Amino acid sequence: MDTVTNSLKSQWEKLKATSPNLRIRNAAEQLGVSEATLLATQVGETVTRLRPEFAEILSDIEKLEKVMALTRNEECVHERKGIYLNADFSSPHAGLFVGEDIDLRIFLSHWAKAFAVAEKSEHGDRKSLQFFGKDGLAIHKIYLTKDSNDLAFEELVLKYKSDDQSIDETADEVPLNIDEKADADIDVAGFQAGWENLKDTHEFFGMLRKFGVTRTQALRLAPNENYAKKVDKDVIVKMLEGAVAAKLPIMVFVGNRGNIQIHTGRVRKTMWHGDWFNIMDPDFNMHLDMSKIAQTWIVRKPTDDGEVTAIEVFNEMGEIIVQFFGKRKPGIPELKEWKELVATL
Repeated sequence: MDTVTNSLKSQWEKLKATSPNLRIRNAAEQLGVSEATLLATQVGETVTRLRPEFAEILSDIEKLEKVMALTRNEECVHERKGIYLNADFSSPHAGLFVGEDIDLRIFLSHWAKAFAVAEKSEHGDRKSLQFFGKDGLAIHKIYLTKDSNDLAFEELVLKYKSDDQSIDETADEVPLNIDEKADADIDVAGFQAGWENLKDTHEFFGMLRKFGVTRTQALRLAPNENYAKKVDKDVIVKMLEGAVAAKLPIMVFVGNRGNIQIHTGRVRKTMWHGDWFNIMDPDFNMHLDMSKIAQTWIVRKPTDDGEVTAIEVFNEMGEIIVQFFGKRKPGIPELKEWKELVATL
């Protein structure tokens, strides 16, 4: 163990002693290191390094039975309980889990490190699998619940345990690509015609690339306000409270560069905690830091199934924080009640 890692380990111990409820992500920030670097200081104690065989590990998660999937970015946390069903890693672009409960779009090219963690806390043992990018930022975490299969967890850790159990960890900076072309350099007429002629919401991303526009720039350059309208961030709270009152099933998409996690279903309980607006349901929690929201848009896209309406939320870098839709599936038109709810906003 080198002296830097040793010093980091003792700094974290001191921090935990003074702030026992501090989350590792925030501790890493305070100590000026990545979360993966800080977590690795516990290898050989509460942490085991796993081989970076991500598709294989994820395909085995079903054996753990009911777990909690956690995906987050800087501003929003998405926690969904369920069983990992229907793993599909046949596409080179994105891996999939498509189930009623666990619904993920996984971009493995950004995944770099895997750890198994078994912590002790005042609430009992807490076991998890944690996956990080090259920059040491957490991409996805899977926590065991009281309904999980503990034995399957132990077997999985043994099966994928790495030969490398060192506590030293490096993190590479991943550059943020936020350069935006000037509006004058964009074929705005071509872009607007492309938007008006969309057949599927999934074509939107390809269209952004084709015309070289960023997402927030695209919303500014939309054909008209019916396609994209900037609104106050309070709309999010009104929409979620409206969905609770109307018992309306919605979809909540939260992601980072390595994973997008989706909840589909009703929302039952919302509450404020400081700057955070939260959904607190038995199998689904969302925590959204309202103070970090820079832009909120109501966005409409034409498709073969009719118009699809979303509320899209961005940080000051123009990165997407969270997206909300009415519950829908390909081939089925958007819920009339969702359209009506968004119209009241």
